Amino acid sequence: MKRWIIILAVTALFGWAIYDFAYQGKASSDPEEEGTTVTTGETDELSNGAENGNTGLEKGQQAPDFTLQTLEGEEVSLSDYRGKKVMINFWATWCPPCRAEMPDMEKFYQNEDIVILAVNLTETESGLKEVQEFRDEFNLSFPILLDKKVEVANKYQINPVPTSVFVDEDGKIDSVMLGAMNYDMMLQRLEEL
Repeated sequence: MKRWIIILAVTALFGWAIYDFAYQGKASSDPEEEGTTVTTGETDELSNGAENGNTGLEKGQQAPDFTLQTLEGEEVSLSDYRGKKVMINFWATWCPPCRAEMPDMEKFYQNEDIVILAVNLTETESGLKEVQEFRDEFNLSFPILLDKKVEVANKYQINPVPTSVFVDEDGKIDSVMLGAMNYDMMLQRLEEL
């Protein structure tokens, strides 16, 4: 029994290492390719908040802007929602915690004054059909953005999924939540914005 547990643990760690290596390797992709436009500076500048004076990933810093296509092919930028409270949720269809939080996210979107930008890590999916079926299964009405090269996820240093970034009306990061959230947690974050 102990042997099987050790084998399972080693296999899981090895699998995670391969996934993490492949996922991090995508940060050097060409942002000019179809579907994804990253409108912030270099990742090294972003990490220390030097870009544009105060853009970064810490509370109070300007959230990095980005432009992605929706499932319907429309281009959406974070800056389009300046003046509104925004929840950016990074997710994937294969992620059980992502599946668990989606009904609460839809309820939150329907009942509260907040914009939800659900950024799908599209490169990790088998295809767009899975993403469309996922949206239909949960009757999601908020925008599903396609991060086809996971450049925005890398820009936001997302690990693990789901991760939610709450942005205030001025476009500044208020908080980052790792893991699945329920409706009450979302309400609490909204009240703190």
